[in-house]
Amino acid sequence: MKTKSTAFAALLFGAASVGVTSFVHVGLAVAQEKHTVTKELAKPLKAAQEAIAAKKFPEAVARLKEADASPKKTPWDQHVINELGAYAYSRTGNSAEAEKANEALITDSFTSQAQIPARIKAVATAAFDLKNYDKALDYGNRAIKGGFADDDIKVVVGQSYYYKGDFKNTAKFLQPLIDADIKAGKTPKDLELQLVMSSCGKLEDNECSTKALERLVTYYPKPDYWKDLLYTLRQDHTLTQSDRNKLQLFRLMSEVDVLQRADDYTEMAQIALDQGSPGEAQHILEKGFQKGVFTDQRNKDKNQRLLDAAKKAAVADQAQLPKMDKDADAAPTGDKDVGLGLAYLGYERYDKAAELLSKGLAKGGVKSEAEARLLLGIAQLKAGHKEEATKSLHQVKGDPALERLANLWSLHAKQGPQA
Repeated sequence: MKTKSTAFAALLFGAASVGVTSFVHVGLAVAQEKHTVTKELAKPLKAAQEAIAAKKFPEAVARLKEADASPKKTPWDQHVINELGAYAYSRTGNSAEAEKANEALITDSFTSQAQIPARIKAVATAAFDLKNYDKALDYGNRAIKGGFADDDIKVVVGQSYYYKGDFKNTAKFLQPLIDADIKAGKTPKDLELQLVMSSCGKLEDNECSTKALERLVTYYPKPDYWKDLLYTLRQDHTLTQSDRNKLQLFRLMSEVDVLQRADDYTEMAQIALDQGSPGEAQHILEKGFQKGVFTDQRNKDKNQRLLDAAKKAAVADQAQLPKMDKDADAAPTGDKDVGLGLAYLGYERYDKAAELLSKGLAKGGVKSEAEARLLLGIAQLKAGHKEEATKSLHQVKGDPALERLANLWSLHAKQGPQA
């Protein structure tokens, strides 16, 4: 992060500053000040000012060094040298000298109180550039306590905590800033969310990491963030303790196209077969072969056998659909309608699946209303009925794991194809 200086005009023409044309002759008083520069320093300082005005910053630095070396310089001369130097050094990328000049200006008694905040922020930023994170934190927190820290300084503080390995304080400092942005209807900063996510990971705080990832997916729906989030949830045993819930997670992973591991394709297909969705098993294995996830021959042979079994089961299952439809229609509860709706979902007949799932929920008596409503939302979304899908997904209640997945499906529905 580059040091941010105040405007050139403010630096050179402020009440405690020297104007570009101030040294017309030796001993000319600085505007609005009683101070004058020493006779011997007037020429190099005027030359430095002219070089700055012409954006010849290396030349300005050379003339300032000439003035700084004078044994006759006064405290006021030093103030002028530092003020011009702070700007010139920052423009040449010399953070060390810019930091030194700004730090001197803060304590030299000549700098006006109105200019002190800008100097403190400049020191914080220069210290960060120099990887002096303790000093960056010292001056950055001074700016925060003084009430004049801008967003850049807050990022400097957060990054300084992180780079010095203080992950606890990184999260502790940045989390309230993120929460405040969200509360105010603003988009939290990508970098801040990443720093919190990484810090929580370093602290092995899975709940905190997942929350940060969910927010990254919410505000920055990049494929990598979706992948990180869903594979993190893949390790959450409270979410995947049942095959039904695990299959729901796999469905979302496939939908946002982050399902990557060969074993996950195999497991998803096997669970889908076991749960009575052979069409889904067939489609996911075909997708895996198309993406080339099965690399070694043994894995290819294993999954080809599973695919053959899924195709065979799908043919037999589809032949029974008319009879299953009649049986479901005659059933007093909605379980058979829901089961049939799942089958049609696997065959990618989404409108029919949504019809049957809605019918089953209307009858009542289904074993898992939360699962049925989640399936209904998925079917409606896949059929292109986004508003209806969002409504159904918001009605998923009673199972915390499925509620969480429903919220992520809702988020995906809102974001559309870019996710």
